[in-house]
Amino acid sequence: MTCGDSSPPQPSRAPIRERPDVVVTGIGAVSGYGWSAHDLERGLRAGPCIGSPRRFDVSGHRTALVAEVPAAPEQVRQRLGEAAGGSGGVRSSRADRFALAAAHEALAQAGLEAEGDWSGRAGVFFSGSTAGMAEAERYFFALLDDPSSRPRLRLTRGHTLNCPGDAVARRFAVRGRVLTISSACSSGSLAFVSALRCLRRGEVDVALVGGADGLCQLTYAGFNALRAVDERPCRPFRATRSGLSLGEGAAVLVLERVEDAERRGATPRARLLGAAGSCDAHHMTAPEPGGEGAAAAIRAALADAGREPEGVDFVNAHGTGTQHNDIAEWRALESVFGPAAATLPVTSTKSGLGHLLGAAGAIEAVATILCLARGELHPTWGAGPVDDEIGVDLVREQPREIPRGGCAVSTNLAFGGANAAVVLAGATESA
Repeated sequence: MTCGDSSPPQPSRAPIRERPDVVVTGIGAVSGYGWSAHDLERGLRAGPCIGSPRRFDVSGHRTALVAEVPAAPEQVRQRLGEAAGGSGGVRSSRADRFALAAAHEALAQAGLEAEGDWSGRAGVFFSGSTAGMAEAERYFFALLDDPSSRPRLRLTRGHTLNCPGDAVARRFAVRGRVLTISSACSSGSLAFVSALRCLRRGEVDVALVGGADGLCQLTYAGFNALRAVDERPCRPFRATRSGLSLGEGAAVLVLERVEDAERRGATPRARLLGAAGSCDAHHMTAPEPGGEGAAAAIRAALADAGREPEGVDFVNAHGTGTQHNDIAEWRALESVFGPAAATLPVTSTKSGLGHLLGAAGAIEAVATILCLARGELHPTWGAGPVDDEIGVDLVREQPREIPRGGCAVSTNLAFGGANAAVVLAGATESA
């Protein structure tokens, strides 16, 4: 966990009642599908965006597939030209630019993009695992090629994990808490835990929750060395699955207490009911086989939300497509939901946009909100039958209708036994 510089928390304008309801008033996303949440929604329903890498050479690896973010549209480039110059002579990384683009989109949707008094009462709760490592790699490769070349040291300054969140805080003059959580793949969901706690306590009035990660050779080589990357686009929960697919991008969500959102006339996109984490510390890279740690996080999130398992309409699973993770996650779902787990619809965004690592929880929360708002689950892409050891009701091939305004759980299971779950619901209760 890393923290950026921040001022002391600003007092809230209104008295805070116990356990205030929290709503999502804006969402933004950057992914292999494009530079908006609309691109994400459309892409997840159309098929995977996983293909050959363009930014670095993978000929020495056993796999050659990633989900890279495409070139930014002109409108986005113009906006980032104003926002992404960095400070202190440090040029922004790709991860910084992903974060800034997602933040602009989310704040515009929330009606808060223009600087105002809201930023003094706001906090940034971010997540990531590599940040600007791709830019830092340029420095080290140059040094290895020619030790006397004296490459620009500033290339290494943007790789620290707090940089994307700090870039968002600087751009929008956020003067409250600025926090970056780095706990591998559970980081994005754990950021919701901190943001929700601060909103409930009145420590902030607006929370910008998100994450950003860019593809880099360090990550690609590492997961290939673990033999955790599939040679084909990942196929979560399928009998033929053989690993994950790496992706990149960012997501930002604007959270507010419902009273504050109503006071300024904002339109909620969803409700954040609860969030929680756990750590079973089973193994450095392998999940606890029985799914006990993941089950503990899901139970704690449901308890935080005040919801019973039978009140959940679907699960946006971590669903990496690795052999052990998918079985452990299924066992966690069985433990929490009992026999009903076999008929609970499950989908995985990673089959479409790859694994965004530290940003996975954030963009998967956005995908969950889009499903709740549309009343339709996107498919989990990939051919072949579901694993016989996994009795999951996987949404396959075609979208599936669900109740609008329903309730969903989004899960993340990480290296080191770090687990997290977020409980989201539609903007209004389902009929």
